[in-house]
Amino acid sequence: MAAGGAAAPAGADTAGADTNGGETSGDSDCRGGPRAALSGLTTRGRSFLAAGVAAAVCAYVLGQGDLLRVGLLLAVLPLVCVSVLYRTRYRVSGSRRLTPSRVPTASEARVHLRLDNVSRLPTGLLMLQDRVPYVLGPRPRFVLDRVEAGGRREVSYRVRSDLRGRYPLGPLQLRLTDPFGMCELTRSFSAYDTLTVMPRVEALPAVRMTGEASGYGDGRNRSLALAGEDDVIPRGYRHGDDLRRVHWRSTARYGELMVRREEQPQRARCTVLLDTRRVAYQGAGPDSAFEWAVSGAASALVHMLERGFSVRLLTDTGNSVPGEGAGGFAGATQETADSAGLMMDTLAVVGHSDGAGLSASYDVLRGGNEGLLVAFFGELDEDQAAVAARMRQRGGAAVAFVLDSETWARGRAPGQGRAAGAAGLMARVPAAAEERVRPLREAGWTVLTVPPGMPLADLWRMAERQRAGSGASPAGGAPRTTGGWS
Repeated sequence: MAAGGAAAPAGADTAGADTNGGETSGDSDCRGGPRAALSGLTTRGRSFLAAGVAAAVCAYVLGQGDLLRVGLLLAVLPLVCVSVLYRTRYRVSGSRRLTPSRVPTASEARVHLRLDNVSRLPTGLLMLQDRVPYVLGPRPRFVLDRVEAGGRREVSYRVRSDLRGRYPLGPLQLRLTDPFGMCELTRSFSAYDTLTVMPRVEALPAVRMTGEASGYGDGRNRSLALAGEDDVIPRGYRHGDDLRRVHWRSTARYGELMVRREEQPQRARCTVLLDTRRVAYQGAGPDSAFEWAVSGAASALVHMLERGFSVRLLTDTGNSVPGEGAGGFAGATQETADSAGLMMDTLAVVGHSDGAGLSASYDVLRGGNEGLLVAFFGELDEDQAAVAARMRQRGGAAVAFVLDSETWARGRAPGQGRAAGAAGLMARVPAAAEERVRPLREAGWTVLTVPPGMPLADLWRMAERQRAGSGASPAGGAPRTTGGWS
């Protein structure tokens, strides 16, 4: 509820501001002191005051009564404006609505501002401005004409960022001025919103993978609660359950209606590993190797969740998202959307780690039963390549996207864009980079070395072609792949 009893739109953060003073909450009357009001004098107001004082002094020295009256008029006018503006009794409330609150990089979000005059007096000329970080664009300012008692004004602006992160919007500021422009008072609301700019998500092709979720593709395998239909664990009756599934023996035993559990589809698991070591990447900015890896991890997470996998995000530090419990995987419960949002929020703010090795993530993965493993590595030296090779569990599928710092430091070829398509496939990967990932291939990984600007969708298809036995490298030195998804 906005200050002064005005209703706020759904999902909006609100705060009330009294033009008599600073921040307020509810209907409280909080006033700033006269010194704060005098500090709001504009250049024009200060000039009038200084000219008036100078004229009054000259009039006293020269004995000119007419000049004294002019001086008093010049000095009193800004003081009267300060007094009138300071003692104004109207109250306003402001609200902000952000749609959407999560956007991918290079996408726009719209911010809707609403100002309500909840007092019995009309307002004067108002300037409304919102504080936004410089990466989202210039600070928006709006000039609002007279707002009648009980009136409302709505304005909006757009924000956009090429850098992922979490950016605060607000607090909203209201600048009051008198008709002569002698004084300006700024009042700030207390509420603010947060815009989450997520990494860019690339649509990936639907390819068949080992570890495909049962019931989400060919060969739908099911498991009952225990060994068979006669050996079941009943549960309480829920509205809408088929009465033919009532388990009468348990109903008689517990004194309430019990039903046999439904068959549950077995969900395959997928771990997306993101290497965030600072020493593994060079450069910064939207087109850097690290940002490509973060975007790739986000794309893989979204794609695997859409395919019905139980997914978790793991970093080189050993931290997993969504967290502990049921192996730390998300996607097998009704909270799938919340878990996906949590993982995307994590990727929106993830930064470089100071660690130099992958041992912490290996300790998490060596327990086994991790299902499909999709890893995005930076530069790997001999020791870290050996650690990464041991991450693949026997019988499990693992694919690695390796970004070589030397290749990415040189950048793209002229005219090669982010989604260069076939032109990106022509980029050559140094033989030294291929040699460093040999231990992963020997351990059964599917390894794809990523040149600058390579679309992840193309690499995804190449991994499937290699798994099917038709993954020969195209002409021109496309990223080399070995091994398979299975």
